[in-house]
Amino acid sequence: MNFLGIIPARYASTRFPGKPLADINGKPMIQKVYEQAIQALDHVYIATDDKRIEEAVNSFGGKVIMTSPNHQSGTDRIAEAANYITEKLKRNFDVVINIQGDEPFIQPEQINSLKSCFQNPSTEIATLIKAITNSKEIFDPNKVKVVTAKDKRALYFSRSPIPYVRSKDQEKWLTQNSFYKHIGMYAYRFDALMKITELEQSDLELSESLEQLRWLENGYWIQTEITEHESIGIDTPEDLIRVKEMGLL
Repeated sequence: MNFLGIIPARYASTRFPGKPLADINGKPMIQKVYEQAIQALDHVYIATDDKRIEEAVNSFGGKVIMTSPNHQSGTDRIAEAANYITEKLKRNFDVVINIQGDEPFIQPEQINSLKSCFQNPSTEIATLIKAITNSKEIFDPNKVKVVTAKDKRALYFSRSPIPYVRSKDQEKWLTQNSFYKHIGMYAYRFDALMKITELEQSDLELSESLEQLRWLENGYWIQTEITEHESIGIDTPEDLIRVKEMGLL
């Protein structure tokens, strides 16, 4: 199969303006993400709407394309970029992988796990999940939980605790069932990516503020794979300080 990796990168972040260019050990963060991604993919592009990011990517020899500044979601930006790259290279790609531009610690093994999901011909979209080992995360609405079928197909995502363990104290829930949190990196079959960008927002999506619920409501098959690697996103300047204090930088 032919895989295409795209890293969306916006300069105008409300909580961290210029985030893709934040210094990570002498390199802009977007470069660190790019260098991790190309260890698992032959074709990786950065999609941006800002000339400053374009210049930075060109300066380290990465591949970059300019996209519209009017996209409402990263998925829409990914779709525009995928169409442009396909036409530019005159090459078809089976799967497009959306790699978050604020996760400089993304591991090549995670990308390879996503790729493996498409060995199942029924998979239209793939994403990663990680076992929850801290009971506090079960009740944290900022940690998106997921329940799956036995074949790891996603049944539902929620900010609420799922599954609900009836008649047990909350501190004992982890001993009664397995809980998983969502690690928000996606891969899409090319045709599925183009179709989901045309879908209207759904009631479940609006209720939970989770875009993937729109896809589930419309019948798309989201395959999950378990990762042992933690998601370490940098959304704010404070996050950058925190990862430095953790000794990761």
